[in-house]
Amino acid sequence: MTRSAVLVASLALLASAAPAWSQESSADGLFTYAAPPAKLLYALHNDAFTVRVRRPGGAWRDLYEYTAKVDQDGPSEVSVALFDFQGGAVEIGVQKNNGDFRRVEVRPAANAIKTRVENGIVLFSIDKPQNLSVEFDGDRLHNLHIFAGAPIPRPAPGSNVMVFEPGLHAPPDGGAFFPVQSGQTIYVAGGAVLQGTFKPDKVENVRIIGHGIIDRPANQLVVQDSQGVMVEGLTFLTPAHGTIACASSRQVAFKDIKTLSNGQWSDGINVFACQDVAVERAFIRTSDDSVAVYATRISGVGDTRHVRVSRSVFWPDVAHAMFVGLHGDSKTPNTLEDIVFDDIDVLNLDEDDPEYQGAMAISAGDSNTVRDVTFSRIRVERIEEGKLFNLRTVFNAKCSTSPGLLVDGVHFRDIRYSGVGWASPSIISGLSPDRPVRDVTFENVWIGGRKLTAKDRDLIDIGPNAESVNFK
Repeated sequence: MTRSAVLVASLALLASAAPAWSQESSADGLFTYAAPPAKLLYALHNDAFTVRVRRPGGAWRDLYEYTAKVDQDGPSEVSVALFDFQGGAVEIGVQKNNGDFRRVEVRPAANAIKTRVENGIVLFSIDKPQNLSVEFDGDRLHNLHIFAGAPIPRPAPGSNVMVFEPGLHAPPDGGAFFPVQSGQTIYVAGGAVLQGTFKPDKVENVRIIGHGIIDRPANQLVVQDSQGVMVEGLTFLTPAHGTIACASSRQVAFKDIKTLSNGQWSDGINVFACQDVAVERAFIRTSDDSVAVYATRISGVGDTRHVRVSRSVFWPDVAHAMFVGLHGDSKTPNTLEDIVFDDIDVLNLDEDDPEYQGAMAISAGDSNTVRDVTFSRIRVERIEEGKLFNLRTVFNAKCSTSPGLLVDGVHFRDIRYSGVGWASPSIISGLSPDRPVRDVTFENVWIGGRKLTAKDRDLIDIGPNAESVNFK
């Protein structure tokens, strides 16, 4: 077949009767959303891929391909496409618009998605909402992210309901934040683009929900001194620094949050001195920690307890995937306890500085005590540079004012690292006899097809002041 014939066949395969980038309330349960308004139509678009979706055998629907920047070490532009569906399978078609390819991967690998190629178009199906990376010939710096979500129902109209419809929105009076009040439900519809974010401050019983876009926010979304706040469904494209945080608050949930960034200190989700926090179904690709759990830090003051992070995908282009314990209050020592990370895929880890290495890391600083931390069902696909585990009491001269006191009770269960990349040995070490790391258990931990044992000195370094380290 000639090159021109292949092009004609490819275009025919992805031809669609539906209008491009439409907002659908379709009877078949497949929802695609409006493109950004004319002012941003080209500025936010990435032409590297053409992406469409359909019910099997149905008409193709075009998706708008957003652009975002990733990897502070090697700044690159990636693509993002979003849609929602419920009930049954959907088929996704991807055309790579710049150059040929020999192979394609859809990750996380644990999802075991199989692809086929027809006339240059990559096709695959999914039957449940999930967040994916589509990579051609191993190119992870110019890849396609597909966020296939479950629809978030629009709330019924009411005096306590605010709706951001599809289109462009900016905060009032040239500010950086949209206002938030207690008892309010804020719905950010698919196709809405917000050039600003929210700051729930001293509020109760607030929901900020919907599958809209937060475009290049200059400020982090911080839930401050509040209770009963849920943020669900938002996608953040290239935030300047961190994406979202909880500070001195309780009963806070961050669900289905997606973020891609390459800014300095661009953590994904931070927990500062909070109680009862849930993070679920997140996709976080940032140039700093994916999720960082601290005690006293910036506007958060006090201990941190009962944090649950689950069913998420992390991709730290810089720093840690899961990090606990560095910041606190040296004058009034804090405790961080009852913290669980469960059912997590780490797609890649890259950190040059040994002080900040670790897919799963606890660095107790600032006179903190860290206890009862569990990492379970964690799947790490690749470590470009860094460590799988890093458990220490530390004095970090750059970030701390005193050493940490204690790390006590850490359980690793059902951990699998593929062994791909070039990881440094993991480490467990206490700073001094009176600042130990103790009671650490590794249960069913596998690295490169090899079950981890105490004898694996090439994989793990058990240093001084590490007490009661057990392998099962």
